[in-house]
Amino acid sequence: MSARLLDGTAVATAIRDELRPRIAAFTARAGRPPGLGIVLVGDDPASQVYVRNKIKSGREVGFSVDLQTLPASATLDDVLGEVRRLNASDRHDGILVQSPLPPALGDAAERIVFDTIDPAKDVDGFSPVNVGYLVQKRARLMACTPAGIIELLDRAGLAISGRHAVVIGRSDIVGKPMALLLLHRDATVTVCHSRTRDLPGVAAQADILVAAIGRAGFVTRAFVKPGATVIDVGMNRVDDAATAARLFTPGSPRRATFEKTGSVLVGDVHPEVAEVAGALTPVPGGVGPLTIAMLMRNTLRAAEDRLAP
Repeated sequence: MSARLLDGTAVATAIRDELRPRIAAFTARAGRPPGLGIVLVGDDPASQVYVRNKIKSGREVGFSVDLQTLPASATLDDVLGEVRRLNASDRHDGILVQSPLPPALGDAAERIVFDTIDPAKDVDGFSPVNVGYLVQKRARLMACTPAGIIELLDRAGLAISGRHAVVIGRSDIVGKPMALLLLHRDATVTVCHSRTRDLPGVAAQADILVAAIGRAGFVTRAFVKPGATVIDVGMNRVDDAATAARLFTPGSPRRATFEKTGSVLVGDVHPEVAEVAGALTPVPGGVGPLTIAMLMRNTLRAAEDRLAP
């Protein structure tokens, strides 16, 4: 059996196309396009790539996107000052502070930043106010990656109600909101983590398995019930030959990519799972594009809500 690949890029394109008429209507009514303000602190290469993609996607759909960069030496007060400026801005409907923040800002920095962002402009869905609304199944702005996964399952015609869903990972960004969204769709949900006993055995009970732990190829066929839907949230850069050899057979296209470039992007799910799963998201091209598409939808929703009487 070879798993059906779930094309996140195609779904993300469809979502953005659906947003364009609403963006045009908002722009005509408000006399300006929806506005997104992004704050990037430090010089993390991955964060710079993510921010460039968000700016590109936003401008392509018709948003006004502004980027404020701060050096790695910036203080937490500097970052909060930018957040407060965007909170007070009439032309910025959404605010995004790119994670992770530099470690020098302290362990509590991200929480403090999320607490400071106006919940009505919190297009990442990380504000405690919006998380509370999500718990009560009445969120307008919710975490982008989990929301994108629900869209992907729906548009692929994969049932959620009545299914057993297992989420590996309990982060505030993916694991916890993912579990809540699945629960709101009437799945029976199990959340696993580093202290879970017999993790492969628990995971192998899942009809829908979501892997969000940041460990390359951690989820092997032993974790997967035959025919299960497997959602791979991981995005890991492998530049170690031994790891590449563990993940990819000689002569495979991904192994050839590694041998040519010295690195390759892989998810949390081992490639062998494609032989067991019924449906699987690829990496890249699976969940990643959906995260940005849902950021665009959240920004438009925030703009529309601010304009509403």
